[in-house]
Amino acid sequence: MCPGVESDSPGTCPKCGMALERNPAHRPAGKAIYTCPMHPEVRQDHPGSCPKCGMALESVVSEPEEPEENAELQNMTRRFWIAAGLTVPLLVLTMGAILPGISSIPPLVSGWFQWALGTPVALWAGAPFFVRAYHSILHRSLNMFTLIALGTGAAYAFSLVALAAPGLLPRSLATGGAPPLYFEAAAVITTLVLLGQVIEFKARAGTGAAIRALLNLAPKTARRLRNGTEEEVSLDAVEAGDILRVRPGEKVPVDGRVTEGGSSVDESMLTGEPVPVAKGPEGTVAAGTINGSGSFLMRAEKVGGETLLAQIVQMVAQAQRSRAPIQRLADAVSAWFVPAVIAVAVLTFFVWLRFGPAPALGYALMNAVAVLIIACPCALGLATPMAVMVGVGRGALSGVLIKDAEALEILEKVDTLVIDKTGTLTEGRPMVATIQASPGFSEDQVLATAASLEASSEHPLAGAVVRAARDRALALQPVERFEAISGMGVRGAADGRPMLVGRAALLKGAGITLDQPFLDEAERLEQEGHTVIWIGAGNSLAGFVALTDPVKKTTPDAVASLHRLGLRLVMLSGDNRGAAERVGKTVGIDEVVAQVSPKDKQDRIAALRSQGRVVAMAGDGVNDAPALAAADVGIAMGTGTDVAMHSAGITLVKGDLRAIATAIALSRATMRAIRQNLLFAFLYNGLGVPIAAGALYPAFGLLLSPMIASAAMALSSLSVVGNSLRLRRAGKPSAT
Repeated sequence: MCPGVESDSPGTCPKCGMALERNPAHRPAGKAIYTCPMHPEVRQDHPGSCPKCGMALESVVSEPEEPEENAELQNMTRRFWIAAGLTVPLLVLTMGAILPGISSIPPLVSGWFQWALGTPVALWAGAPFFVRAYHSILHRSLNMFTLIALGTGAAYAFSLVALAAPGLLPRSLATGGAPPLYFEAAAVITTLVLLGQVIEFKARAGTGAAIRALLNLAPKTARRLRNGTEEEVSLDAVEAGDILRVRPGEKVPVDGRVTEGGSSVDESMLTGEPVPVAKGPEGTVAAGTINGSGSFLMRAEKVGGETLLAQIVQMVAQAQRSRAPIQRLADAVSAWFVPAVIAVAVLTFFVWLRFGPAPALGYALMNAVAVLIIACPCALGLATPMAVMVGVGRGALSGVLIKDAEALEILEKVDTLVIDKTGTLTEGRPMVATIQASPGFSEDQVLATAASLEASSEHPLAGAVVRAARDRALALQPVERFEAISGMGVRGAADGRPMLVGRAALLKGAGITLDQPFLDEAERLEQEGHTVIWIGAGNSLAGFVALTDPVKKTTPDAVASLHRLGLRLVMLSGDNRGAAERVGKTVGIDEVVAQVSPKDKQDRIAALRSQGRVVAMAGDGVNDAPALAAADVGIAMGTGTDVAMHSAGITLVKGDLRAIATAIALSRATMRAIRQNLLFAFLYNGLGVPIAAGALYPAFGLLLSPMIASAAMALSSLSVVGNSLRLRRAGKPSAT
């Protein structure tokens, strides 16, 4: 997109001429804004063309159900078919010498028929190109449409003068008593350029398939309960705090929390996991996920653009409009290329006029126009944005959300991946690993005693203990006189018997003796990274529970894939050294750094970058945000915090490290496609211009007509589009 140019309707960027893009993640609120994909600074409140590149501006804000690019596509398609319908008989007229019946038409009559057929094509069907060329000159930013307008305009104007006032031209130009006419060249060039525009618009619409698929996941209405009545309302009418009913088989309308009832919800569109997730009271649900056979009430918490689905769409849309740093190369070339081509075309005209064979003026005009047409940098302008748009869309379908093209480009160069432990390598959700019971107590009694007391606690580890007790279907006792002791644990009473749960010092302070074998075993577990909580019942030690944060099942495979891609893996964790080293050794991390603060993580990444390494950081928590921002590219887990996702250039929707390997492979494939596109565009223009100027004529007698040049220009653009669309079929990552 072109920043700075905004518009409330479709059109083209007044700076670069590219189509303004809409942001499908938002619904309109007042006037829409239009911008250019190539030059994000171009923003305006009405449709038009970019003054820098001439492409159509696209709406930043519009109804997702009515994509604005369709209007531009329909307009170009209509112009193309009308132009094609007039160009075909025009070509037939120009073949009078070889077609029976046509040759008998008087040259003057044939000329005026050619004018009648060619004028609507050149002046009406090609009008958008002249408008964009005018804007490019007005803003002193010459672009490919400048060349197109100059080429077709010169061919049409020369033909009109030759037809209306043949006496103004040298007699040597006349062929069979008739002046040379190039109406068919102007018409064919215009028609081929229109065809290229139609193909480009369709291709760009295809790159938005991921966005449209995501948008279609959200329902259009919701069933709201208000004042004792239930009504079906538009999704726009739902507000945070509303109570909504979700019936069996329906899609969840917004992000929220279950308040009553329960069901199993298919969250595969967010997590990729095919198994439905059970949801009960206080369970969270996300917009677009599909309810199973149960029914439940939910409280809306995030609506509109705040939902996770809308944020995903927003990220994808912004990334597709962003520009990779490599685009600066194409911009730099385009800045001098168009003026240079115009200079070459002028030089070609005068050289052929002075030294060319008779009719010299005809040859001079034909070759100058051919230079202008074949030099059109359409392929150069499409090389980077097309590959980025397709690559970002492909990533979204794979659960890899790329914030901008710069992150996509940098990811290709990453050689060091820094990983947080909790929530990234591990589940980020502690669970009971070991239960040690004292003589006279069973494991179930120890766990039930701890869970009865922890049920009233808000400590993160308390939830793990309670979950473990519920998994074993243990009955919990009602607790009296509950008290949380800061930094130590909790205490209370059940059936008149005091209970303690917490650190060893808490139990020792209450006069409970901890046997040495228990202390030795607890110390061993803590060195391995477990967290030990002690349980006292009455005046006796009941035992202890050791908790751990388990490694994700997918982590070992992910680490192996990343090593195959040639990355060095470094773990930075705020956890104790024992826990960090245990996880690092289990999954095969190259370097483990433990007990670091958020500032330490940031400094460590800065140190790695100072060594010349290109660093990616993967994390999921608020404490990871500074490190994510400090890295060359940040990778956030979609299951983590919003702060982490906003600080990162890439988000993994499923929170699965294996997607990092996919993202790197996609980045490498996209950058490879961009380089191929740029190489082809440079070679095409570099070879095409001298041929069109007549470099082969002295040795081989070969010339390139404007029509052939126009066809070659269209084919070069098609090759770039086709090469970029191959990314839609990109497979799993490889090491190259």
